Formats: sequence, structure tokens, C-alpha cells
Amino acid sequence: MTKYIVVSGGVISGIGKGVIASSTGTLLKSLGLRVTAIKIDPYLNIDAGLMSPLDHGEVFVLNDGGEVDLDLGNYERFLDVQLSRINNITTGKIYSEVIEKERRGDYLGKTVQVVPHITDAIQNWVERVAAMPVDESGEAPDVCIIELGGTVGDIESAPFVEAMRQFQFRVGHENFCLIHVSLVPVVGSVGEQKTKPTQMSVRDLRGAGLTPDLIACRSSKPLDDSVASKISMFCHVGPEQVLAVQDVSSVYHVPILMRQHGVIDFFRRRLGLDALNIPEERRSAGEALWNRWTSLAGSYEHLRETVTIALVGKYTNLHDSYISVYKSLEHASLACGRKSEIKWIEATDLEQEALKTDPIKFHESWQSLCSADGVLVPGGFGARGIEGMVMAAKWARENKVPYLGICLGMQIAVIEFARNVCGMTDAHSAEMEPETKTPVVVYMPEISKTHLGGTMRLGLRATVFQDNTENSRVRKLYGGAPSVDERHRHRYEVNPEHVSKFEEKGLRFVGKDETGQRMEIVEMENHPYFVGCQYHPEYLTRPLKPAPLFHGLILAATGQLESTL
Repeated sequence: MTKYIVVSGGVISGIGKGVIASSTGTLLKSLGLRVTAIKIDPYLNIDAGLMSPLDHGEVFVLNDGGEVDLDLGNYERFLDVQLSRINNITTGKIYSEVIEKERRGDYLGKTVQVVPHITDAIQNWVERVAAMPVDESGEAPDVCIIELGGTVGDIESAPFVEAMRQFQFRVGHENFCLIHVSLVPVVGSVGEQKTKPTQMSVRDLRGAGLTPDLIACRSSKPLDDSVASKISMFCHVGPEQVLAVQDVSSVYHVPILMRQHGVIDFFRRRLGLDALNIPEERRSAGEALWNRWTSLAGSYEHLRETVTIALVGKYTNLHDSYISVYKSLEHASLACGRKSEIKWIEATDLEQEALKTDPIKFHESWQSLCSADGVLVPGGFGARGIEGMVMAAKWARENKVPYLGICLGMQIAVIEFARNVCGMTDAHSAEMEPETKTPVVVYMPEISKTHLGGTMRLGLRATVFQDNTENSRVRKLYGGAPSVDERHRHRYEVNPEHVSKFEEKGLRFVGKDETGQRMEIVEMENHPYFVGCQYHPEYLTRPLKPAPLFHGLILAATGQLESTL
């Protein structure tokens, strides 16, 4: 029987449920268990694809093209698994499924209601996902971790909370465990920790029919013993069930902190994990994983040298809009023996208009750009900030500063090169200037112009390295492979009509799709590292295995690229 661990949250959203869920999975994997994860998002959207990054953070893309919540990126990075779109449950998906069944006549003669039809659909979905393999073994997971989005007490979350209340009896007490993550705020000049928000949150949880097995108390400092005792008393849990999760220097320390608090021993007792038949090779693999993880966390503490990357984007006011990007930079920097320092630059602040409206911000942004060891322009949509990005690419090209352009960032590099090297002064993207006379970036012909949701070029696709690319830095970073599989999310592409002119001037398209017509990787000659890719390499980064193009950027920014290659 699959073991289920539900992670709920109270007091405020964004409290760290995703990190707690991912860290729990890491601990269980260290025992040799196979782990999968589900994120429940109680919004009516079918998926996250059409949500603004400034409203909900990054849209994460999976192998099957699913556009999902950023927490699934956390799960994949921590657990090193491959999830699918059905690992992200939304209210929109559940209601669509139930309404479709009603229209087909599956409920013929019955009044369709939230209970039992919606709650049954949720439980059936969870059991279906929990049985799906997530690694190369092809075997069903031993444990499924379910993160319940939002906070307990939200109207939107009520059907999912009720579904979990019923689910605990469907699978049995010995197969169901609940971690409730709550905030313990620190107030006053003496730094007093307050327990009342946690008490009220647990009261709401119990009122909904769920009892926490562990209360993970988030606080800016370690939990005082008296505070932990008070939470134990008033929340009706044992002292060993109060888990102090204070702020730490990196997320890599959270699994270690949880293990030090005895979480593994608790799960062994609560879920009867010792009774599971785990082969010795999986146990050994789990121990090796844990050793690598603790080594990673320890190395992070001892790094003193830094590498500075200017991230020139459109959504920098919310850093979670680029969470996979800065995680990729962090992973690559750790592999190079550095800590990454990101200079967040809003692209519009580099434009001439900013000099008129906010000259201080304009000069600060240019100083940040010019002082960085490398430049990164990530993906995005729309015309805002485009000229600022073009200026950043021009700076990096002319001054031999390492540059990585991702999706839109690759298109920006092409636009800048066309204008300033090829003499195509009015070159632009048809996305930004539909009537441009020189469209060097065009709409992909197979993409729908009437429906936006889920209609982009999405998911894992092959990029084939072209002939005579043996000396390509990018190909060497991928180990000399003839092709690579990476995840995509775009509607526009480089116009193939202009490719020959670009290549004559030194901008080589070393990677293309399987047809040879779609440009995937661009690399500039006679430059330390000027690379663009149409796909999103950040979606496949891992703490112990950085994405190759990010690794190359950091290697170039620290002067290690040529010796490494």
C-alpha cells in the first residue's frame, strides 16, 4: 500500500510548504524509498500557463508539456524525478473532469454535488497519480507527498481539505500522515515568539476533520523550548511532534535540519516504514544520495568566492518569477566552487526613457550590468523592456562579457546582432512589431492564434547538433552528444530566411530541431561565451547536476571554461 504524506499550511501563504514537502521526500529517498509528489492548487485555472509571473511566480514546464506550479520544479530538483501534468491538481481540472462526466451521463439520475462527486474525483486522481512511476525503474512509488496549496480555512481549499479528510479513512491510518506548516512570528524588541497563530491554524485544521502528526513551525530563529512546549500543549500533540524549522542559510540545509529533529524515526514509527521490503541496492543508493546531499550543503557553507551575474528581465520585482533560473545559477556556481550573486535588473531601467523618468535608477542599473561577471537574459512575453534587453546583449557582445540568452533572450541576441552587425537597422520580432519590415523572429506557423492556453510549443523536444560542430563550446558542455533533449515553451522562432546572413557574420546556429528548419542553439564565434537557446535549460537543473549551458556561463564568468573544456 502506498504511504501518503499530506503537507498543509496555516496563517499565511508562501510559508515554505513546498520546501518542507521536497525536503521530506529527500529524507525518504535517503532510506531507499521511491517518492512521488502532487501539488494541489485551489484555483479555477486549468493550469498555470496563462498566469502572470508577477502574480503567481514562475510557470514550470514538464516533459509532457504541462505548464504547472513552480513547486513541481522544487520536487523535481530535490527528488530527481520526472513528473507529469497530472501531478498538479487544480480546481479547474477537477471540475472540468466532473462536468464532462455529467455531460456524458456517467451520473445519470443523480444530483451532482461537491460531496461526494468532487471529493471522490480528487481522491481518485490522487490514487491514480500515486501509482505512476517517476523514474527509470518503471516501478510504482512507495510514498506520495501531497502539498495542499493555500492555507487551511480558505474557501477555495475546502473541497480538497474535505477530500483529504475522507482519504485518510480510504487508505487507512497507518498509510496517512499529515504535516502542518505554520508561522511562529517573532515580535517586539526582545524577539518574543508568538504561538497564537499556530494554535488558531491547528484549531481550523481539526475543525475540518484532520489531525496534524507533525507541526512544522516556521520562524526566523530557533524555537524556544518553552514555545515548543506551549504549542505541544495547546495543539494536542506530543513534544516530539513539534518540528522547529527556523531560517537557514540555504534550502539544502532543511532536510538536514529535519533529520536532526528525528523526522525519519517518526515516519518509521508512524507509517511502519521498516516493514517495507526495500532491496539492499536501493538502501545503498539512498545512503549515497544522502552523503552527496550533506556534502553539497556543507560546501555551500564554506564557499567564500562569488560570481556575479546580471539578470536582465521583465519580472524582476518578484524573484520567484525566475526561481528555476536562479536555482540553475546557484547549482552551476556550486559546481564551480563559487557562490552566485545575482544583480536583478529590470530591463526597462536600461532604456533611454528611464534616464528621463528615474535617472538614479538608470545609472544604478547600468552600473550593475557593467560590473557583472556575466549577463543572462531569460524568457518572457510582450514588448515591455525589449530595448533594454537588446542594449544588455549589445554590451555583452561588444565587451566580450559571457552572455546566456534563454528563449526570448536568444531572440534578443539575434535582433541585436541583426541590427548592429548585419546592418539590418529595423530588424525586430513580429511579437513586438507585427508590421516590421525585417522580422528576424516570427510566429511559428503551427501555433494557434485564437487559443492561448496550452497551445505553445511545449515540453521535451530534441535539439540536433549540426555538422562541423565538434569544436562548439556548447556541444562540448553536453559531452559531445549528437543531440540533446530539453524542455520548450515558446510561440515565436528565429526566421530561417535570415540564418545564412547571420552565419556569414559569425553567429552560428549549432543546434536545430529534427527538421533542420527551427533554430535551437546559437553560438557566436570569437567570443568567450555568447550563447542563446530557444529551449529552457533551467527546467532540468539539479543541485548535484547543473544544467550544461548555465554551467558554461559560470565557467566563462570565472575564467574556467577553456581549461574545463
